[in-house]
Amino acid sequence: MQSFFQQLSSWAANNDMIVNFTKTKEMILGPPSKTVHLTPLSTDGGYIEQVNSFKLLGLYIDNNFSWTSHIDAILSKATTRLYFLKQLKRAGVPPAQLRHFYLAVVRPILEYASPVWHHLINKAQTDQIEAIQKRAIRIMYDYTFGMPYTNSLYVANIPSLFDRREQLSRNLFKSVLKPTSCLFYTLPPERDASVISRLRTAPKFPRIPTRTNKYKSFISYALSYFQSK
Repeated sequence: MQSFFQQLSSWAANNDMIVNFTKTKEMILGPPSKTVHLTPLSTDGGYIEQVNSFKLLGLYIDNNFSWTSHIDAILSKATTRLYFLKQLKRAGVPPAQLRHFYLAVVRPILEYASPVWHHLINKAQTDQIEAIQKRAIRIMYDYTFGMPYTNSLYVANIPSLFDRREQLSRNLFKSVLKPTSCLFYTLPPERDASVISRLRTAPKFPRIPTRTNKYKSFISYALSYFQSK
């Protein structure tokens, strides 16, 4: 890694670019038992800081692929937005306008870039995210207090966040299947047409086996669950 880092620094210098090493972080992905003793990357000004979590394009990525930092961050941010929803409720804003505020301001936080992490979070994290929407519905329609969540969703005419993430992931995968997509190259080679034509259920692309769901990519997940038969 030190060699690759030196190559990056040389490339930047040759292209009249300056790397801000004070803002540069190093994150080693993998089990701690195999990464704890690795030497940090070094520069002429010192070592690059090693971190366990890093925010990249709005996503908090953990070195152990748990997505705990990201889920905690979106829960905290969405909870803050619920305060404004309560204030609007106290000001007498009608439920229809409160619903519009929730759909436009709060829900996008809970599903930003969700195809990346949706299939990798556990049930507890899924329930935590749904709890935010449940609280929002209780604020918008106070008579839903104590009502089962599925009934509350029906009253508010809002799908569950899990179903929303599934649909968003499915839509993204459909776009990836188009040869013009910039992610089309991530798909495995198509199966032999002469073979799949004789099968009752014949996915166009083979499923990619993974040893554990922890390292399953979105493409692997989509090929297993969204591929039309």
